[in-house]
Amino acid sequence: MVELAQGTWVVIADGEKALFMENITDAEDPNLVVVSVEESDGPRTKSSDRAGRRFDTAPHQKSAVEESKWKAHAKSLFVQDVANLLNRKGLKGAYKRLVLVASPHVLGLLRRRLHSEVLGKVVAEVDKTLTNHPLHTVEQVLRQRLAPAT
Repeated sequence: MVELAQGTWVVIADGEKALFMENITDAEDPNLVVVSVEESDGPRTKSSDRAGRRFDTAPHQKSAVEESKWKAHAKSLFVQDVANLLNRKGLKGAYKRLVLVASPHVLGLLRRRLHSEVLGKVVAEVDKTLTNHPLHTVEQVLRQRLAPAT
């Protein structure tokens, strides 16, 4: 069983937003407090990440244009920034225990970019996107996912 002990940091991340929180109570009734919020400052235009159509040289013909890769690249860069922040804080001793909450893809990106000493502080991973959920919902999900199986 993994406990969400007092002082445990919880990082909830997706490709555009990361919430850094700390549990200020015990594992039975966690109370998460937001330490900081990081957001990607990448472009947010709707049309720039959609596939398009272009006219060919022949009359009345169109071809598909490959979907832009900027969104995937921006997501990767943001996850790298989150990992760098976790590495800096973790190596300075800001936290002793860490829970990562993100989609499986983002978890994989984070794992590859975290320092081995910081990876040793990871006590649990939850493969769920919760960045836009209220804190009480996050606390409830963590209690359910980290509770012992009965």
